[in-house]
Amino acid sequence: MNWSSIRFDWNQARAFLVTAEEGSLSAAARALGMTQPTLGRQVAALEERLGVQLFDRTGRALQLTEAGLELLEQVRHMGEAAGQFSLIATGQSEAIEGHVTITAGDITAALILPPALIRLSREAPGITVEVVASNEVQNLRRREADIAIRHLRPDQPDLIARKLRQEEARCYATGAYLARYGEPTDPGNLNGAYFAAFEPLGRFVTEMQARGLVLSRDNVRVSSASGMVLLEMIRRGEAIGVLTPTIAAHVPGARPILPGFTPIPVPSWLVSHRELRTNRRIRLVFDLLVEELSG
Repeated sequence: MNWSSIRFDWNQARAFLVTAEEGSLSAAARALGMTQPTLGRQVAALEERLGVQLFDRTGRALQLTEAGLELLEQVRHMGEAAGQFSLIATGQSEAIEGHVTITAGDITAALILPPALIRLSREAPGITVEVVASNEVQNLRRREADIAIRHLRPDQPDLIARKLRQEEARCYATGAYLARYGEPTDPGNLNGAYFAAFEPLGRFVTEMQARGLVLSRDNVRVSSASGMVLLEMIRRGEAIGVLTPTIAAHVPGARPILPGFTPIPVPSWLVSHRELRTNRRIRLVFDLLVEELSG
């Protein structure tokens, strides 16, 4: 191969990739921690170098052109390869060691995070991890944790956020619950239906009512700030729960019910302090979690 003939700028390709995934220059600039004009110049430079238009621009929205769609998958593979290269290189370095604190809700910490932690222990054995399983938001700016998994994107400028997935939460019940209490089919008539509810209870009831369920406190069999407590009641067939498909997959026999319920959008974000750019240990853990947890 004639290596001297290859003129390639990964920064430009990365700018294109993240812009395509985020859907706008402003969102991509936030994800990459750079200014929107700088990102726009990188995308424009790539278009000029390739001699093709990658995006159709309509106002602030961006739509991939046919050429952009053809190139996107190739650039995505390159990004995955670059991330894997970085992970292997840093994971084998004796300098990559130390402690990292990760905070996540108790359900995520117990059911979703462990496979990623197992991979981390094998690829970077010098890193130890503390998992803060809490549904309270830990303050990354005060360094109560190094990395957080959240359902809301932070707006603080000194935090870095990467979107992992977007799901919708619906009402689920197990076969045991339906055999015991019957299946409610009318959102306007929930007599005899029992729910496991997140605290604060008043907010839960209001949210359910806003999404089409005529539900009162009498329909709540148990409420808790602990997602694991509620999940166990759902598993035992004693309550209906509002779950994402990923969490419902951990409940044997659970299936969606009450199709009249308006689903709740549930995004997941991986968040860290801006030190992520310079701390190789935290960056390694962050990148591995992105790979393992992205939907």
